[in-house]
Amino acid sequence: MLASPPASAQTSMTMVSGWQQGTEPSYITMYEHVPPKLATNAPILVVIHYCGGNASGILGEASGGGIISTADSLGVLIVAPQLNGRNCWDVATTPSLTHATGTTSGGDTKAIVDMVKYEIAHRSVNANRVYAIGSSSGAMMTEALLAVYPDVFKGGSEFAGVPAGCWSASYTESNQWSGPCAGGQVTKTAQQWGDAVRAMYPGYTGFRPRIQLWHGTADSTINYNNQTEAVKQWTNVMALTGNGSSSTVTISGHAYTRVQWANSCNQTVLDEWSETNGPHGTDANMNGQYSMPFFALDTAANVALGTDPQAGCGTTTGTGGSGGTTGTGGAGGTVGTGGSTGRGGTTGTGGTGTGGTTGNGGRGGTTGTGGTTGTGGTNPQGTGGTNPQGTGGNPGSGGSIITGTGGTDNSGAAGSGAGGDNTTGTGGSSVTGTGGDNVTGTGGDASGAAGTTGVTGPSAPGCACEVGGASSAFNALALAGIFVAVLGRRRAKKRSAEKR
Repeated sequence: MLASPPASAQTSMTMVSGWQQGTEPSYITMYEHVPPKLATNAPILVVIHYCGGNASGILGEASGGGIISTADSLGVLIVAPQLNGRNCWDVATTPSLTHATGTTSGGDTKAIVDMVKYEIAHRSVNANRVYAIGSSSGAMMTEALLAVYPDVFKGGSEFAGVPAGCWSASYTESNQWSGPCAGGQVTKTAQQWGDAVRAMYPGYTGFRPRIQLWHGTADSTINYNNQTEAVKQWTNVMALTGNGSSSTVTISGHAYTRVQWANSCNQTVLDEWSETNGPHGTDANMNGQYSMPFFALDTAANVALGTDPQAGCGTTTGTGGSGGTTGTGGAGGTVGTGGSTGRGGTTGTGGTGTGGTTGNGGRGGTTGTGGTTGTGGTNPQGTGGTNPQGTGGNPGSGGSIITGTGGTDNSGAAGSGAGGDNTTGTGGSSVTGTGGDNVTGTGGDASGAAGTTGVTGPSAPGCACEVGGASSAFNALALAGIFVAVLGRRRAKKRSAEKR
């Protein structure tokens, strides 16, 4: 069932022992194909066989597609898991579709992950460059591995597979088969497919591996509808939008529609290939012409990369200088905004990234206030003399400073009292007197005793009277006038009423 074409070439391989942790199914064995010269910090490519197949058969197909020769020339390690006495890979049961850690029991997916970890420990290969490729049941396993173990695999290429979790529908353990999924009868929304993947590794929010999907539109074994359902799943998992970029490609005389979706770094992370009237597995089955470049395993320079090219996308923006520790931004201008730009450092972004210690490099000036020293007078917070918060002496904050007191305004332009004695000072004019046009205080000594009266200033805005700065004689005359006017008006009203 799902048998693949015969291998076009025999590929050397060695069975590996001692890789098990004691939690894997007993029916799985491990093989490897080591290149003539293993690259330093070499990547790993896991090659997975079809139903009824074995490691030798799938390695033969990979050889025919050019995968093995490319791996050999560049020093890439090949791992080939194999089923024994069993038809298809388990991509249906809970153990296989649930992320396992450490010595936790797991299904077929965990067994393959343990093979990878064994190679990492015993051959010093690169844990950051692990990929999977498979045909038919091996394609289903490839999708399952990317879904369940996104922390292990950086990418996968599958030929005639199904969405992760689809194979669980009416799954039959006797031959490891799912009729509804194989027939293309399992359909879900993109959100439902994505949720199925996220449930396989609850709480995981990290890197999501890229995937390449190959399928023939006339596949009579695994219905082509599984290709469209897989696209729904992976666009949702990787948060890809739009319909992708479409093109037509001819491979060995066969036409394929290729649709590519890119991430925010303009890297192709979903690469869909549909062969027009193509059979099961496609006529480009296990072809390395496009899959090896998709993994960045096509050149010596790419193989030498310490991390996968996609792995850094969207995770950092660069630290970029310090942008000024706090950004002093000059000594303050006439409006108290601190320097000409009010932004610390040259631009506050520094280096190749953004920010640095404070992100935007300060916000200008130590205090960002205007005047010679930031606020009016000689000392912004002193007492007596010309201090804006002291008492007596010159008018408070001076100039047109926004935050000064006294001068033109206690709180900026046209505020509540300016000049004369300061509102809150201690010494010189009294705290509670009314000197000048000050809102609360007049002269006197620090305790509020009688002293010299300040100079009368203009009324505060919004008020048409002058009370605090008027003389007592003026107040008396004003009250007498008001009394006479009121009395005369009442007598006039009374005489008018008597006449009526």
